[in-house]
Amino acid sequence: MQFTELPLHKSILKAVAEERFHRPTLVQEKTIPLVLNRKNVIVSAQTGTGKTAAFALPIIDLLLNKQDAEKGAKTIKALVVTPTRELAIQILENFKSYSKYSNLRTTAVFGGVSLEPQKEFLAKGVDILVATPGRLIDLQLQGNIDLSDVEIFVLDEADLMLDMGFINDVKKIEKLIPKQKQTLLFSATIPETIDALAKSVIKNAVRVEINPEETTAKNIGQLLYYLPKKNKTDLCLHLLRNTINGKIIIFRRTKFGVDKLEQTLLKNGYKATSIHGDKSQGIRNKAIEDFKSKKATILIATDVAARGIDITNVDAIINFDIPNIPETYIHRIGRTGRAGKSGIAFSFCSPDENTYIKSIEVLLEKSIKVIDDHPYPVQKPKHKKKQPNTISKHKKGRKSEASKKKKKRWY
Repeated sequence: MQFTELPLHKSILKAVAEERFHRPTLVQEKTIPLVLNRKNVIVSAQTGTGKTAAFALPIIDLLLNKQDAEKGAKTIKALVVTPTRELAIQILENFKSYSKYSNLRTTAVFGGVSLEPQKEFLAKGVDILVATPGRLIDLQLQGNIDLSDVEIFVLDEADLMLDMGFINDVKKIEKLIPKQKQTLLFSATIPETIDALAKSVIKNAVRVEINPEETTAKNIGQLLYYLPKKNKTDLCLHLLRNTINGKIIIFRRTKFGVDKLEQTLLKNGYKATSIHGDKSQGIRNKAIEDFKSKKATILIATDVAARGIDITNVDAIINFDIPNIPETYIHRIGRTGRAGKSGIAFSFCSPDENTYIKSIEVLLEKSIKVIDDHPYPVQKPKHKKKQPNTISKHKKGRKSEASKKKKKRWY
């Protein structure tokens, strides 16, 4: 299917073509017609599948048609709630790109920066608002945001919203919006808590589910290294010197780990930068821009800080620490191999992370290729085979003797 086959406004198709997008992704192909038909939708799909365009394009189309029929001051017609500042900025950029041939106004409000410029922009009137939960509630309480005209409500990255403790804020926001609205929920996974939230705030929703194996790009090579934890930094330097080239994202589990690895790489002459939750918004924005412009060729990040950030032409991913949630592995490696290009993911597994790899391979429904030829190998763990549900002869014998004794006592 081509984008031109979707019933989108000509101005949107022109903007999409200028972004060099010609074919919609699977999630876009399934979701866009539903949103255009004013359906409530719950979408489950991994990072990197094009979820932002799946809601941005039809929202712009619906508001363009409405804008032609209405005149007067602009009020918020579409509200997108997303968990992080980086995601809010990225979604804002997408809306602006796709709506550049319209008169629609979009802005984003999020914490970590001054309130005043956000208040000033809101006062001029906007059609589409992208917001993080905390800042949205603050501005609403101060009387700077009126949500009484919202017609389309989007919850983006709902599972991350849950992980970051924003679910109660989301429930508060939902009560500030008219009951008669179209609601769209997007999430990489749908755990029980998110499913319960969806059922409470979304009525008669159509579900779109894209399986993880469908979104794990076939052109991403996956390599696994078993080694002692103490040698992970040494292996990282070894691979950067001899194997890995280009733009690289390295994932670490903790903020301390991110900072420590960044200092090591800088001391070894690598152009590295980093992002995590303790860094200011300005520093995080600069790090991402430096990486996009190749001023830095290595970006080190925690999962929360990097979730949903759209960075093109990433050549390789390094899972310095193995994630304990299998779906997170899918999020990470999906940063490379985008738009038909090839990519590769390197994973460093220490003995205490063996069970995480097993869970990831269950999700992938395949084994990850193990590389033994490196300077710091440890023996590959042997996963225990599932024992048949039978009783051993020894146990049977004991059971039999016990039964006999019981029978003797009974008689």
